[in-house]
Amino acid sequence: MADYLVRGLGFNGSVRAFAVRTTDTVGEAQRRHNTWPTASAALGRTMTATVMMGAMLKGDASITVKVDGNGPIGPMVVCANAKGEVRGYAIHPQVHFDSNPQGKLDVRRAVGTEGTVTVVKDLGMRDPFTGQVPIISGEIAEDFTYYFAKSEQVPSSVGLGVLVDTDDTILAAGGFIIQVLPGVDDETITEIEEHLSTIEPISKMIQKGYTPEQILEAVLGEGNVQILDQMPVKFQCTCSKQRFGAAILSLGEKEIQEMIDEDGMAEAHCHFCEEKYHYSKEELEGFIEEIHSQKN
Repeated sequence: MADYLVRGLGFNGSVRAFAVRTTDTVGEAQRRHNTWPTASAALGRTMTATVMMGAMLKGDASITVKVDGNGPIGPMVVCANAKGEVRGYAIHPQVHFDSNPQGKLDVRRAVGTEGTVTVVKDLGMRDPFTGQVPIISGEIAEDFTYYFAKSEQVPSSVGLGVLVDTDDTILAAGGFIIQVLPGVDDETITEIEEHLSTIEPISKMIQKGYTPEQILEAVLGEGNVQILDQMPVKFQCTCSKQRFGAAILSLGEKEIQEMIDEDGMAEAHCHFCEEKYHYSKEELEGFIEEIHSQKN
């Protein structure tokens, strides 16, 4: 099954719901960054939440999430758009600990329990929307639940899971976000809470082959979900040699000449996807020529 996301409504439109399978997407991040299991779970959960938040946007809007805790993994930065494309990295991807008392990967220990979750939405307007809340758990899902309640005033339930194999590859990853809309009745909230208290961990559902549609049915109850649409999800970086070249060009003639004199070349490295771009002496000299032509 390829990764994809579904959007839906529950209980006659009184609940907004998202669910996603991100196994291959998180797997791509694991391969590119060589994340160790606990770091894979932390970054994978953050990527899964962010891609669903991206699906709440429209058009060319994008979202950047930074989870900056006091744990050894350091800051994690994830970007997504409204098209199901997501990329992300952790400052220290080689972090792993023994399982926590619940037998799960100890994400809290890797992320830390103090710090901030910052969300920046670029909606194509002059100023982006920025929301920030303190980390309350370090388990990621609870922190996003808190973000929605405090920063966006939307009561939500966020479920995220990543299952890592013994060879560090990703066995299963996915998640859901359930948001109650204004006017929802107490009976609906009670029913959702009952379902949430009895469902299996999201990673186990994904491993068993649950589709995003079936995940929403498990969370909201069979017959209570109306699927609106679905979209493919994938790890997608926006970097390119041309983009980094433009950044080098913007440094100006003096700094480019220093690169030529000191190294005879330049290398650019993308934190999001680990791609490296090389620029020869001739290419750097071409940038200087371009600067001269712009002056004339």
